[in-house]
This record gives sequence, C-alpha cells and structure tokens, in this order.
Amino acid sequence: MPLETGFEHFVRSGVPLAPLTWFHLGGPAEYIAEPTSIDEFAALVVRCRDEAVQLRLLGGGSNVLVRDEGVLGMTVRLTAPAFQDIKVEKNRVRAGGGAKLGHAISSAVRVGLSGLETLVGIPGTIGGALHGNAGSRGGDIGQWTDKATVLTRNGDVIQRNRGDLVFGYRESSLDELAILDAEFELETEDPVELTKRMQQQWIIKKASQPLAHQSAGCIFKNPRGMSAAILIEQAGLKGTRVGGAEVSDRHANFIVANEGATAQDVLKLIDQVRSRVAERLGVELETEIDIW
Repeated sequence: MPLETGFEHFVRSGVPLAPLTWFHLGGPAEYIAEPTSIDEFAALVVRCRDEAVQLRLLGGGSNVLVRDEGVLGMTVRLTAPAFQDIKVEKNRVRAGGGAKLGHAISSAVRVGLSGLETLVGIPGTIGGALHGNAGSRGGDIGQWTDKATVLTRNGDVIQRNRGDLVFGYRESSLDELAILDAEFELETEDPVELTKRMQQQWIIKKASQPLAHQSAGCIFKNPRGMSAAILIEQAGLKGTRVGGAEVSDRHANFIVANEGATAQDVLKLIDQVRSRVAERLGVELETEIDIW
C-alpha cells in the first residue's frame, strides 16, 4: 500500500523544506504531513511504523538545518488548529504543541501571568521549546510546566504529569515522538508592569542577535559555566566565512546564511568553529541545532 493512501488530504511528497526553516537552506522532504487531528496523526504514525518509514517533527524551523540533499521519510508539521489552541484559566495556560511559544507568552502576559515572559524572543513552537527545554538567563520553560500530553512512536496518546518530567540544560525527558499539548502553572502579577518588563527583555535580546532579515540560527550549547558565543569570539572567529555561511558579527553563536549559501557551507563552518575552539581554548562545543 502506498504510504499516502488514505492520507491524501494531508500528505504531500517532494515539498521544499528550505522555506520552512530559519536558515532557508536544504533540500525537499520525501513526504510532508500536516494532520488536522490527533486521530489522523496517530494513524499516520502507525502506518509509518508498520512500513518502517522514519518520521520526524518540524516545528518553527528555528533549530533545524536541513542537508542539501533533503530528508527521506515523513516530516510532520502540527499547523492545524487542533494543535495550536491556547487557553488561559485562572493561573494556568494550556497550549497546543504546534502553538508558537511567542503567542503563549503574550497570552499569559496579557492577563497578568508571569514566568514565561523570560523566554520572550525565543522562536519556535511549544513542542520544540519543551523538547529542548528552551531557556534564557531568567529561567527555562521546564520550571513552569505542570503536565504534557504526548504521542509515542507507537501512536499511543499519554499524559505526563509533573512528577514524570525531568528538565535539564537544553534537554528534557519529553523525548516521545511529539508533544501534543502542555499546561503551565504561572504566577499572578500586574499585567502593565509585566508587559513593560517583557518589552525591555525583548529589546535587549534583539539588539544582540542577527538582524531580522538575515537567515540565521543559534548553533552551540553553552558549556557548563561558559558562553559559547564568548568562546567563539575569543578564538577569533567572528566574521569567519565558508562559502556563503558566516559567523555573525553581532552574536558569535549564530551562523548567518548569506545569499548563495548552502547547507554544506554551514556544516563546514560548524566543524571549523568547533575544531578551532577546541584547539585554541581546549573546550569541546556541542551543537544545539538539529542537523537533518
């Protein structure tokens, strides 16, 4: 049975992935699916399992570099309303795994719920943020997470409660196939003051990152007690180029894909930065970005 049989209304083949990522690089997906319900998603997972087809999730595309040759198997995007709903009740926010993190933050701040505002400016979806425990100097998303609903690689829907969840630096125990939704328990605060503080954090963060029109991504995790950006700068690598890929002169832990860049350029530059920092400073950098 062809993989898309029965799923024709939400599965396509040969779809370019470059426009769906922040780098705007890379080849097409063999198949791409945008299910409209949890039931459709679960059925697709079972089909892919039975057919031994690799399945992966693409969220906001801010943390993914797609290789130039593209990606085999099934790529899933949770773009339907069923996965993007955000609800606020008392001091709790429930958000779908496909909802944008920024939208969840705004929804909380608007009604005077604090905690998530320290994550302002971090791109991507709720699911991606939870999977990698997105955070900043003010804290991480894991500390506010009370529960999450996940879809396993066997197509089962399971709820993970606070006691089941473990969050570390840029990682979490939410390593199932997909995070369908999550609930956050927040603190109450004056919405006006909260909005002002969030706006200030946004301005500071954006001032230090590549310009909005640039295709860029944050590359390395911060080693314990150190800043990857400072290490890269100390190694004299700001502005280093490989083909069309360049270490950002605004923030050294970002690589900018200039016009004509390829994913291979970025990969070569990542390797060059990693080896130069290890050679000059004795620190092994670990990539934060997912390379497909």
